Amino acid sequence: MINTNADEIDIISPKQAKDEGFFEATLRPQTLDEYVGQTKIKENLKIFIDAARKRKETLEHILLYGPPGLGKTTLAHIIARETGVSIKVTSGPAIEKTGDLASLLTSLEPNDVLFIDEVHRLSKPVEEILYPAMEDYCLDIVLGKGAGAKALRLDLPKFTLIGATTRIGLISAPLRDRFGSTLRLDYYEEDEIEKIIERAAKILKIKIDNGGKKELARRARRTPRIANRLLKRVRDFAQVRAQGRIIESIAKEALNMLEVDSLGLDANDRRMLTTIIEKFGGGPVGVGSLAAATSEEAETLEDVYEPYLLRLGFIARTPKGRVATPAAYEHLKIPVKETKGQTLL
Repeated sequence: MINTNADEIDIISPKQAKDEGFFEATLRPQTLDEYVGQTKIKENLKIFIDAARKRKETLEHILLYGPPGLGKTTLAHIIARETGVSIKVTSGPAIEKTGDLASLLTSLEPNDVLFIDEVHRLSKPVEEILYPAMEDYCLDIVLGKGAGAKALRLDLPKFTLIGATTRIGLISAPLRDRFGSTLRLDYYEEDEIEKIIERAAKILKIKIDNGGKKELARRARRTPRIANRLLKRVRDFAQVRAQGRIIESIAKEALNMLEVDSLGLDANDRRMLTTIIEKFGGGPVGVGSLAAATSEEAETLEDVYEPYLLRLGFIARTPKGRVATPAAYEHLKIPVKETKGQTLL
């Protein structure tokens, strides 16, 4: 058995989930109907949940993947709420040993949801414990060592594993194949981000007009988490300089002070692009070299910055490394002729 702490594992009961204040405090929607965006995923989940309820069966395991901040954790909580069960929340790095996972699995109640964030970071021994647990709802334990070792199989209550990852390519095929559904979350449309901002503003009692909403949505990188974060920071600015009301001009001024440009790029995004252009001649440059030059972790570049820059078409991945595109030069107002590197023309 393991000693866990509240930072690693969070247990949420259906009663807690029904407490409106619990979800609103974190700006999370409570139901699939309240969840804005990801229409196809919501439709599929409604069918999966209704079908499982009608058959009186446990919901199949679900794998959610996509860039950070798009609502994977929120969906996991909603699934548990919609099915009326408790949810246990942990992450791949928090499960260090096989005994840690065994402790979690044996503490589950029938039909509970076990949510593992960053599931791609599970170690191989821990992952192998999951195989029989996911397929046969049992736990294989080896007692002792050497010739005297004995294998013991414990039955587990049927449960639903929800895994979340930003890097599905790092999940092994055997683990990936054991999920009944694999759902990809994509970036939101600007009108969807506006609805998310409007809902958050009501919860936080922030006065905001349509111009303010549109300006925030335009610079939120089509990501709910960023939209909510920017809303809170612009609220601070508005309370100090504009009697607490967010209008378009105030939103623009505040976001400019926060160094968030018209496309949602912040100082770190621009630093990554200018490093490729100025230090590496526009590329190609390997992610390791780029990480060293920007003093960032390679994983941070790949998981946090690259997805949105790739979507905007500001960088491209080539066999030799990352390359800045003409669109990046144009956005940064850097003439292509000033560099000697290769660019995608």
